[in-house]
Amino acid sequence: MKKSFKLLHVKCGGCANTIKESLKEEFGEVDVDLTQEPRVVTLEIVDEDAEILFRKKIKALGYPLHDEDLGKFTKGSLKAKSFVSCAIGKINQSR
Repeated sequence: MKKSFKLLHVKCGGCANTIKESLKEEFGEVDVDLTQEPRVVTLEIVDEDAEILFRKKIKALGYPLHDEDLGKFTKGSLKAKSFVSCAIGKINQSR
C-alpha cells in the first residue's frame, strides 16, 4: 500500500535524490514532493516491519519524520547529517 510521510530537513533535489537512491532497493519507486512544507515522501509500505525499516533508514540519512519528538542534540545532529546527505545527492545527481 502506498503511504506518505512528512519529513524535516529535506531542502532540494539533492536531498530528494539521496532519499530515492537510498530507499529504492527496499521500497522501489519513491516519490519526494518538494512543493509542500514539510516535504512529503510517498512509497510502498507492505507491512509494519517495512515501515520500521523506512523510519530507521530515513532518520539515518538525517531526515526525521515531522511528528517525531526529538531533543535539541538529536535535532542538531540530524540536521548536520541531512547536509551531508544533500551534498551526496547533488554530486550523484550531476553525474
